[in-house]
Amino acid sequence: MSYSKLINDPVWGFIHIKHPIIQQIIDHPFFQRLRRIKQLGMTDLVYPGANHTRFAHALGAYHLMTKALEVLRGKGIEISPEEEEAVLCGILLHDVGHGPFSHTLEFTIVKDVHHESLSLEIMKQLNVEFEGALDLAIQIFLNSYHKKFLHQLISSQLDMDRLDYLSRDSFYTGVSEGVIGVDRLIHMLNVHEDQLVIEQKGIYSIEKFLIARRLMYWQVYLHKTVVLGDCMLQSVLKRTAHLLNTDQMQISMPLHPFLSQSHSNKEEMMNNFLSLDDTDVYAVIKHGSKSKDTILNILCNQFLERKLWHILLSNDEISKSQIQEQKMGIKKEYQLAEDDLSYFFALGTVENKAYLESNDQINVLTKKGQLMDVTELSDNYNLQALKQVVIKNYFAWSN
Repeated sequence: MSYSKLINDPVWGFIHIKHPIIQQIIDHPFFQRLRRIKQLGMTDLVYPGANHTRFAHALGAYHLMTKALEVLRGKGIEISPEEEEAVLCGILLHDVGHGPFSHTLEFTIVKDVHHESLSLEIMKQLNVEFEGALDLAIQIFLNSYHKKFLHQLISSQLDMDRLDYLSRDSFYTGVSEGVIGVDRLIHMLNVHEDQLVIEQKGIYSIEKFLIARRLMYWQVYLHKTVVLGDCMLQSVLKRTAHLLNTDQMQISMPLHPFLSQSHSNKEEMMNNFLSLDDTDVYAVIKHGSKSKDTILNILCNQFLERKLWHILLSNDEISKSQIQEQKMGIKKEYQLAEDDLSYFFALGTVENKAYLESNDQINVLTKKGQLMDVTELSDNYNLQALKQVVIKNYFAWSN
């Protein structure tokens, strides 16, 4: 008997689960953990509806992958049942390595490790448990399989991950600038010389996709209040880590070994990581809001009560005199020692990379059978500007 299960999704409608291995992955505790991790971190400080999860996003990306495979097969692209199952497993697990609050704490909890590297480690663990059932999925995920277009469906500048998160994030934030023509984009997909391409008649949909991506970065992902919330949360964890490492705080929490950097080996770190979700971070904040440590107490209560800091975003370098002026104000307001000032301000940069010319550029298949980068073929001169990485400096400080 064939396997079939339906999941009702507010963005795409019914999602069909047709492979037992897919249901095994969904039911696994590693994947269920994603229910407790917000897709957009601190974005609900700006858009109250942005509380959707990595779990829902992974299912959505899986759904779009089923549609893309159906379209490609309809155009004569050979995809075996084994390859289909593998690429579906790959897209379902592409974000399983995200930690609490997703990108907000990506390099804070596990230092200098990208979530994709953690996803791969988790896939390897699951593969052992599933007795090699994910061998091909891992090859495709690593781009070591000979059909390169399968990897591009999972990870490229026009993958099913991006098509889902732009649509889903736009839906839950209410930011209409992120709406893209997903159905048309998928139906314009093709494969040429083992490369995922867009047929020329889909070029306007690609233009809309790239512009929507740029706008979503400024209006949602890099919104100044979101950046501010990230800074405040990171400051809470920075102070908590200091107290733990100086024996000024004696509590047991799942985050403890990450904040104190006290893992004995990689295996222990991964086991601890797979127990983490947003609730562990909230527990730290709730505990800290009652702390006798004045600094942690202030930081946690600012966070819980949405008493947001100030922030300045600028194309130019923030002047040293302006930074020094605010630092002196903070020191006076909270009666702080010089060494403790850093908990109440943050300096950094944000980058908007709407489209990068690289090996995985978006290629358009012309009517003459040639491959051209979308920015070369398009008559929309704004797309040329999208190739430039825009960097802005920020300075955030407690009021």
